Amino acid sequence: MQAGDFARHWQDAWNRHDIEGVLRLFHDDVLFTSPLAVKIEPDSGGVLKGKDALRRYWRAAIAKVPDLRFELTSLFEGVDCLLIGFRNEAGVDRFEVLRFRDGLVIEGHGTYPVELAA
Repeated sequence: MQAGDFARHWQDAWNRHDIEGVLRLFHDDVLFTSPLAVKIEPDSGGVLKGKDALRRYWRAAIAKVPDLRFELTSLFEGVDCLLIGFRNEAGVDRFEVLRFRDGLVIEGHGTYPVELAA
């Protein structure tokens, strides 16, 4: 799948709250990190291993944010990775870093903005 097609599919699945549709883009043995995961699953330390853990996390996250919506803002492609820039329903700009193996995401990292010190 081309980078733009992947990003649009990713966005569309999220905007439909279709967790299984998003998970189809990921390997069964995916590793995913997110600072938000610590808040939703404190014992995870922000690290989720495998589709089942990711499914549980995303279901819980969507339950807390029923109006979740993503708008693509940028897309960067590397050798085996994509950096997807997007704005969420609260107007916060975020990036997701996704590394691929065999056409599926094997590793992902949700990131959040950090205030720069003056």
